[in-house]
Amino acid sequence: MRHPECLITRREVMIGIGASAMLAAVSPRGIAQTFQQADASWLATSRFGISSHWTAQSKPAGMDDWLPFAETVARFDVEKYVSEIADSGAQYIIFTSAHALQMLPAPCDAIERILPGRTSKRDLIGEIADACHKRGMHFIQYYNHSCNAGDDPEWEYAVGYHEHDKRKLTKNLCEIVSEMGSRYGKRVDAWWFDSCYALDDRGLYSNVSTDMHGFQFPWEEFVDAAKAGYSARLVTLNSGVMLHYLYSTHQDYEAGEANQMIAVPEAQFTREHMQGHRWACLDYAGWVHNRVNTPLAKPRYTRSQVADYVRDCNQVKVPVTFNVDIDRNATLSPESLALLKKVHSDLA
Repeated sequence: MRHPECLITRREVMIGIGASAMLAAVSPRGIAQTFQQADASWLATSRFGISSHWTAQSKPAGMDDWLPFAETVARFDVEKYVSEIADSGAQYIIFTSAHALQMLPAPCDAIERILPGRTSKRDLIGEIADACHKRGMHFIQYYNHSCNAGDDPEWEYAVGYHEHDKRKLTKNLCEIVSEMGSRYGKRVDAWWFDSCYALDDRGLYSNVSTDMHGFQFPWEEFVDAAKAGYSARLVTLNSGVMLHYLYSTHQDYEAGEANQMIAVPEAQFTREHMQGHRWACLDYAGWVHNRVNTPLAKPRYTRSQVADYVRDCNQVKVPVTFNVDIDRNATLSPESLALLKKVHSDLA
C-alpha cells in the first residue's frame, strides 16, 4: 500500500481517466493447462465492500488508551465490528491479517516455528470470517509477507528473505498460507496478497531489498498453497498502486489497488480474463491509523461522488472496496460508515 497525496474530486476526471490508468504489462508466462480460475461471480455481483487496515502498527485515537497488541486482539469486539460494516450495506470484508509487521491475530504454527511470539491464541481471523458468513457476507483475507525494505528486519532474517538460497523463504511462506487456508477452508472466500513486488523484480514497480540474483519466486506453487483447504478460494497478487503486472496467470481476480476513486473499468474482466476489482481509501489515504491521539479520518469524498463511482464500476460488474479508517481499539470511522450507508440507499 502506498500513500498518495493527490485526490481526484471530479467525477468527470474519474471516468475520463478510465481503465487505461491501470498501467499494464503482461507476464511472459502463459496460462498453464492445469490451472482453472475459480468462480468469482459472487464478487462480480457485489456492489461494494469494506476493508480495514487494523494492524500491530495501528494507534489509538486517544492518547491514554494504548494497549499491547495481544490485549487489543483479546478485546476486539467482532460482533460490533462486523455488524457496523454489514449495516453500511457492504457485502464483503477485506481484513488485514498481517501488514508491515508480521504479527498475526490468530494461531499459526508455521509462523511460530519461524519466529515465536508473533501470533495470538485467539483466532480473530476465523471469528470475523464466521461473523461475516452468518450475515450472508463474504470474507477476504489480506496477507503481507512483511519483507518490505526493513519494516520488520527481525522477521525478514528469520523467514529467510536475506539468505542466498531462497528455498527456505519459499517453503516458509507457502507453509504459512497453506496452514491458514487448510484451517479456514470455505470460511475464507479469497486471499488478497500484497507486496509481491518485494519478492519479484520483474514488475513495473519493484521494492526488492535483497539479492534475488538467479531466483524467481514460484508464484504457481504459492497460489496452490493459498488454495489449500478450498480450491474455489479466489487469489490475487498485488503488483502496486495503479499497476497491472502479472507475476502469474494463476490468479482469479484483479488486485485493483487504486487508492483514489479513479480508473473506472471498461469491462468486467481484465484482458487476462480476471474479474475486475477496485480498492480505494474512503477517508485516510495512509491506510493504517498510525498516529497516536489523532481523530479517525472523515470521508474525503461526497456522497454523490462515491455513489457515482460505485455505480459506474458496477455497470460493468466490478465491485469497489473502500478502506475505512480504524484505530487500535477497533473503532471504525463513524462518518465513513454513515456515508456508505447513505450510498447503499442511493444504489438500491
